[in-house]
Order: sequence, then C-alpha cells, then structure tokens
Amino acid sequence: MPYFQIRQTTAILHLVTVLLISMFSNPVHAQTTIAAPETNAGVVFQCGAGQLTKIELQMDAYLAGIGIGTHHYKKQYDSEGTSLSFQTVFSDDPTNTLTLNQRLDLQVADELVLLPPIKYAGRNTAVMTVSKKEIALAMMNPGRATVFAGESCDSQALVEQIGIRQNVVAWTEVVAWKWPNGGAAKWNKKYWIRGDLLLGRNMRVAINDAFMHQDKYAIGCYTATKLVIIQGILDYYYRVRKDPVMLARVEKILMNDGDPLTHIEPGRMWTFEPDADANDLKRAGKLLTLIDKVPAHNFIPGDWSYFLNTDPNTYKKTGYEGSNAIYLGRGKFDDFYDDHHHYYTYHEKMHEVYQWRNHVFSAHRDVAKVKPLTAEDFERLGKPPEEGGIQLSFRAVPLLLGFTAP
Repeated sequence: MPYFQIRQTTAILHLVTVLLISMFSNPVHAQTTIAAPETNAGVVFQCGAGQLTKIELQMDAYLAGIGIGTHHYKKQYDSEGTSLSFQTVFSDDPTNTLTLNQRLDLQVADELVLLPPIKYAGRNTAVMTVSKKEIALAMMNPGRATVFAGESCDSQALVEQIGIRQNVVAWTEVVAWKWPNGGAAKWNKKYWIRGDLLLGRNMRVAINDAFMHQDKYAIGCYTATKLVIIQGILDYYYRVRKDPVMLARVEKILMNDGDPLTHIEPGRMWTFEPDADANDLKRAGKLLTLIDKVPAHNFIPGDWSYFLNTDPNTYKKTGYEGSNAIYLGRGKFDDFYDDHHHYYTYHEKMHEVYQWRNHVFSAHRDVAKVKPLTAEDFERLGKPPEEGGIQLSFRAVPLLLGFTAP
C-alpha cells in the first residue's frame, strides 16, 4: 500500500477511535464549562443545543486527529446553551500566535503539501508549509473570535476554512514574481491585457498561469496578494476538495463584475486612504471579510494584513505606500519576490516598511541609510497608526463560501 494511502487510513482509524472514546467514556465533558457570551473567543459555534452537542464530539475528534490534545484547549457553552467556544489555554502572552511553532509542548511542525508542477526553475511541487495543527491552534487563540453561525454552524465549515488557509499559504510559498519598482506591470499577453482578463479566456486557467509561468509577470504586492488568495481558494475547490459546484460558484462570484481581480476584499479595508470613496466603503468583498481590532501579535495563517508607510513623503512613491502581507504561520510573512530568503519575520517586515522613510529601497544598495530599531521601537510600530505605529489592526479573512446560501 502506498505511503500516503497508509497514512490516510491510519488517520481515519485514529479519528474513529477518538470519537468512540468521546461518545462512551466522555472524558472531555469534565473540561466543558459555562460562561457569559461576551467571554467567548477563539473558535465559536452558534446554533441550537442539539447541534452543539454533536459539534463538540466532532471537534474533539478532529482536533485529536491533527495532534491537538484536550489539555491544550478549553470549551465553554454560554449560559443559554446556544454558543460553544474552543479556546487555547496558554497563560503566557495568550493572544500571541507568532511563536506557536516554538512552543515545545505543542510540537508544531511543517506539513508536506503537494502542488501541481511549477514551470519555474528551482521550485519543487512538494512544499513544506504551515500545518493544519498550527492553523487550528491560531484560530482557537483568545485574541479574537472566528464565528460559525447559521448555516456555517458546522464542524466541516472549520475544516474548510483551515484547508483554504493552508492552500493560500502553500501557493504563496512558491511564488517569485518580478517587482515592477514603480514601472508598468507585466502580464502574460496570452491571458491578460494590462491586468484585464482577455475575452474568451478561462478565468481559472488564467489565474493559474500566473503561478505556472511566473517569469511572465511583474506585479505589485496588492495584485500579488489578491492572486494568491484567489488561487488558493479556486485551487482548493478544483484540486483539493474536487467540488465542481463550489468551483463554479466561486468563479461566478469573481466574474460578477467582469473583473476577477477587483473587489475580493471589502471596500472598508481602505478607510485609512486619504482618497477613500465613501460609497465604495459600503461594498462587501467577493471572497473576504474583515475582522477588526485584532491584537498586534495575533495572526492566523492565511490572514491578509497591512503595514502602512506613515511617512508623508515616501508614501507618495508608487509601490511604497505600505505593504500587503500574507501571514504564513511559523512567524513568517510573504516575500512575493524572493528578495529575502522567501519570507520576512514579523520584525523584518516592520523594519522593511519603516526604513522606506529613510530611503532604504534596496537592502543591499541602501544599507548605509538604515537607522537601527530598538525593542521599544518594534513594540510601538506594532500599534495602529493613531497610536504611533504602522500596523493596521484589521485582518482580511476568507468568507465561509461553502456554508452560506448562494
């Protein structure tokens, strides 16, 4: 029997065993408490009591299957029995998810993900990327709530969200596009004309081409961020889950205005821009929604965050207004252009954006212009601009597309 088939069979048997233990010995219910609704954070399910009892068993089995023990999290029902939360129980720096992979007690490791062949030298289709375990732990972190309510009050909605996030990260890890550096963007003319999809071209194939033939593209970080999110979601339904109904639905959503690369995020994501359009701020995102007021060190792999260049002079330089950043887990953020060992740490990302005000646009050429930052500087920069920092406090996250009405 092939290795991957053996591993899959073993995982299924393990899940069945855990579920049976939960049903008959019921050891986890001793750790389930009742709390006021406002204390709920982490992963939260909101629906009927009968549904929640089933979800509790399913969640315990799923979490055990990806290596998360019951001693790593607590469960709380609200006083009305209509809400159930799963929350990690780390006492030190409880809202910080950047160092989950460094905690020896969690045993978080990378996970092997296989992607289609990338026609680009130096990259293999076997990608060691963020694990489902780390994504689930980050989602259960008390720094914010990920709520599954109504039609999405289903343990499979969590499984889908984790799968999509992992796929977005995996695709982000294999890109090395060219940086236009203030010049015109470059697109493969077989599918695109100045970023617009050519008439008659298959949208999914065109998006996929940006990953298969990366040397034909020179794009800014805003476009790059949208591409990896779109690719991660389309590819999840096309190749990972093999769900043609959901794939067609997402394709329709992306093309409802004729342009798959526009408006995937809510308009209010750009409230801070001086020329923000009041009407556009009301627009919902095609694929993403926003979570507001997230603690500085709280990121879930697959999050889209933003580091703003608050210097009024260099902000005007095209491409240096700020940095759109995808969190990759393991304390890493994207490096779409493979300029920095293919990822930046949290401090390196803030350092990069902050140094633009010192006209450091090349880490090698402009190294003499760098002004060192202290630990206190990094602490300040992690705050939102209104508090003297450069990190915006929202996160753009995938919608629960598979568990909402068309």
